[in-house]
Amino acid sequence: MIPIAKPFLNHEEKEALFAVLNTGMLAQGETVKTFEQQFAKFMGVKHAIAIVNGTAALHAALLAHNIKEGDEVITTTFSFIATANAIRMAGATPVFVDIEENTFNLNPDLIESAITPKTKAIMPVHLFGLPAAMDKITQIAEKHGLVIIEDACQAHGAEYNGKKAGSFGTGCFSFYSTKNMTTGEGGMITTNDDAVAAKIRTIINHGSTEKYYHQHHGYNYRMTNLAAALGIIQLQKLEHFNSRRRENAAALTAALHSIPGILVPELSPGHVYHQYTIRILPAFGKTRKEVVQYLTEKGIGHGIFYPLPIHQQEAYKECNHILFPVAERAAEEVLSLPVHPLVTEENIDQIAEAFHTLQ
Repeated sequence: MIPIAKPFLNHEEKEALFAVLNTGMLAQGETVKTFEQQFAKFMGVKHAIAIVNGTAALHAALLAHNIKEGDEVITTTFSFIATANAIRMAGATPVFVDIEENTFNLNPDLIESAITPKTKAIMPVHLFGLPAAMDKITQIAEKHGLVIIEDACQAHGAEYNGKKAGSFGTGCFSFYSTKNMTTGEGGMITTNDDAVAAKIRTIINHGSTEKYYHQHHGYNYRMTNLAAALGIIQLQKLEHFNSRRRENAAALTAALHSIPGILVPELSPGHVYHQYTIRILPAFGKTRKEVVQYLTEKGIGHGIFYPLPIHQQEAYKECNHILFPVAERAAEEVLSLPVHPLVTEENIDQIAEAFHTLQ
């Protein structure tokens, strides 16, 4: 079986974990601080704050920017539901916008029409590892005095015009086990704003700046030393991991681009291919369900990210009547294929052969 995702761990990660176990200091401590410093340097930002997971990162970032009940945050409907859920967790309302046809990302040309007096922030998602159109989004945010909170949970090391995704506004990352780098569970918030960074640190520590003294309501969102130990090693390998993903994506594109009805993703040097996502069009002659069944029979992992846009979910039934045609069409056509660093040339050949056989 060629898995759709697989963490790349070896003896270095094991040694790092044992080193922390041997100290007896398992909760947040110096290892977390070191990880934060190294991630901030990698990102080219002043602050990186480690946190328990990506959803918590989004939630804490929203709270740090004073997003609250009655506020609106513009975001995409085509993402993992955590993007919208975090906005609700802060008490605000997600306002969905449709996506671009060729990137799956928030369409910046539709943002201004969604802005109201209640709008306080824009939350673009760098979906599948491809950065959103941050030049246009930044211009709109500056024009209307809005905060940018980047959902970069799938975009570790991705770049837009030479600048890291997650460094345009307040960036939020996930280190879940399937991500480009992992701590098992975990996350990070990045910012150049000293006040925002200070507030995040109290939010994730029960609203406390001094032990047992609490200035405001907060949460236990702290990362452990064990997770940080994994993160330090994984960060050192991230550029290699991303390079392998780009190589595998390029190989798959070369093998599949000539097949009628298969739309491959555009190759981009800033893309880190958390997912390599194609579209199964009617011209292919097989339905996506038939393709998925055949890949399963051949032992080829795959994923559908995402089969139902957020606005069509039962949990967001108040939005079910709104039409976002590009996202809805994408949800019916997308199919992700393995390109993680452990995918081999032989695996690429197997995947390509399966599609050419189905053609």
